[in-house]
Amino acid sequence: MKLTRRKLATVLVSATALAAQPPQSAPAPAPDSDLQTARGRQQANAAALSRVPIPMATEPAFQFKA
Repeated sequence: MKLTRRKLATVLVSATALAAQPPQSAPAPAPDSDLQTARGRQQANAAALSRVPIPMATEPAFQFKA
């Protein structure tokens, strides 16, 4: 499975966005099967990505110079 830096960044950004959301106070209606399937795929992909070690030399640190 090949994974580009953009796809990896997309997964990481979406995961952090989901983690940053405050919990809902009112119970949400039950999601339909398509939404549950998509969430399951996203969780499986995130778990697969977390098992792959990425060396620090893969992406150099960014330095913005004016």
